[in-house]
Amino acid sequence: MKSKFLLATLCGASLALSGCASKYVEPEQYSGFLKNYSVLKEEKSPSGAAVMRWIDPNVDVKRFSSVYIEPSQLYPQPKPTEKIPASTLTGITQYYDQALKTQFSKALPLAKGPGPGVLVVRPAITAVTASTKGLQPYEVIPIALIAAGISTATGIRDQETSIATEAAFLDGGSGKVVAEVVRKGAGTELENDEQVMKAKDARAVLDGWASDMLKSFQTLKNKK
Repeated sequence: MKSKFLLATLCGASLALSGCASKYVEPEQYSGFLKNYSVLKEEKSPSGAAVMRWIDPNVDVKRFSSVYIEPSQLYPQPKPTEKIPASTLTGITQYYDQALKTQFSKALPLAKGPGPGVLVVRPAITAVTASTKGLQPYEVIPIALIAAGISTATGIRDQETSIATEAAFLDGGSGKVVAEVVRKGAGTELENDEQVMKAKDARAVLDGWASDMLKSFQTLKNKK
């Protein structure tokens, strides 16, 4: 009887998560951080990853002579868990900021604040999750910090980590939004449901996002 109940639980969990199978962030998973989601379209990043993106067709990126990276936010403000503690969340945002500065400084001087001729990058971490491997797809609920520690009859499964971002790019002089992007990625796999997720588990994802943002900027600049 217990085995049947466990099987039903696992099947139910799998079905509940099936709506998140897309490589793209689904509309119901948007956090509300961006002003306008209706303009987003399915695109591929320079590295070939799935993203939801919009770029103002009239933006002249050559007019930007410097870039200001706003401190990345956790949006909306989450409640840390034993699986994903506050130190992990803080570490993720701090590393994201540094990754963005490292990449964009290759193309533009870093500004101390917004202003005329300044490209403002406004990033947010909108989901951080850890879900049991084998329960496909990832359990991604906007900024709800989830530890889906469901065991199977054969033992504890590995844990997969997932993280999502939303970012707006603004004209620092007018405050006008000139681009938006929404995407998610997989972090380092955890050994079991007892292991705590650390900021370093998301570094590769954050580095990839920052690199793609820079390459997108450079591509747009070369086209104009």
